[in-house]
Amino acid sequence: MSHSVDIAALANLLQEAAVKEILPRFRNLGSGDVRMKSEAIDLVTEGDEAAERLIKEKIGSIAPGAVFIGEESVAADPALLEKLVGADLAIIVDPIDGTFNFAAGLPLFGVMASVVAGGETVAGIIYDPLGNDWVIAERGSGAWMCRADGTQERLSVTAGVPVENMVGVASAGFYKQAERRIVMGNMAKVRMATSYRCAAHEYRIFAGGHLHFLMYQKLMPWDHLAGTLIAEEAGAYAARFDGSRYLPAHTDGGLLLATDKESWQELRREVFTV
Repeated sequence: MSHSVDIAALANLLQEAAVKEILPRFRNLGSGDVRMKSEAIDLVTEGDEAAERLIKEKIGSIAPGAVFIGEESVAADPALLEKLVGADLAIIVDPIDGTFNFAAGLPLFGVMASVVAGGETVAGIIYDPLGNDWVIAERGSGAWMCRADGTQERLSVTAGVPVENMVGVASAGFYKQAERRIVMGNMAKVRMATSYRCAAHEYRIFAGGHLHFLMYQKLMPWDHLAGTLIAEEAGAYAARFDGSRYLPAHTDGGLLLATDKESWQELRREVFTV
């Protein structure tokens, strides 16, 4: 790879943050440990902030000179996100993806990190604190499930099926109301569409061959860079709604991932259209 980041060390750092700052707080949050950000379903906890602080403090030894962009750091200073564009090397971190689940005591959350070099996502990691395993991809090297015992398994998306048999994830909450009504009506054309409120696990199970599609509209880099690279390395086809390639600088335009290009085109035409 052209970047200089030790991916194994980065993966271990995500685990350390989970062990020290996230897991001790799971189902143990006090009344003042959960706060609302933009709306009632957009939360931040002491676990998010403490985990990001730990990762930020130690990232310099793993990626010297890299721009650090964490979800909570951007929440405090939105201008930080602009540094991603044009950065020679950047580390993007979501300290707890699935904060709503975490705060509710639901065991469905993850820690995500991606490496961006020269405007391209070159590595992605999704760590499951409860399962104690990682899904990792480096561009051109495939997507892998890596377990704590050292075993690894290459991941691959499932085969395409007709749209009426597809099962997938669709996050329709950021459509305008009129458009949301159309899209949610169209979703009756697939076998099942759901949302786990946790992109980390949605990307993991998609790359592992258990879903046929993923759809998102709001594209914050900490939510989607790692997962999209992992999915592509597992054989998926990913593009924004206009058919263009999803890049780290994009924060809108929607994102649709499918098992192959033909499935993507059918989903875009029949389901995710307004």
